Amino acid sequence: MPTLVMFGAMFAIFYFLMIRPQQKQKQERERMLSAIKRGDKVVTTSGMFGTVTNLTDKTVTLRVADQVKLEFERSAVARVVEVQVDKDA
Repeated sequence: MPTLVMFGAMFAIFYFLMIRPQQKQKQERERMLSAIKRGDKVVTTSGMFGTVTNLTDKTVTLRVADQVKLEFERSAVARVVEVQVDKDA
């Protein structure tokens, strides 16, 4: 019986230290990807910066320079870039 309790405790510790945080990260990433909209500035997983010009269920089109648009899978978006406002300007 003590062995069974020990295994249960080890599983609980493993769950709360490993599995649960990964699930939260996955949910947060899915929320971020679904909230992307036209005009957002994003960074892809390859490090390319761009502005979202078009969205579909599976793809996102980014303008990376004048007259240069590239299409990526939504999953290639690493993060949305926060626009910083300079208070001195």
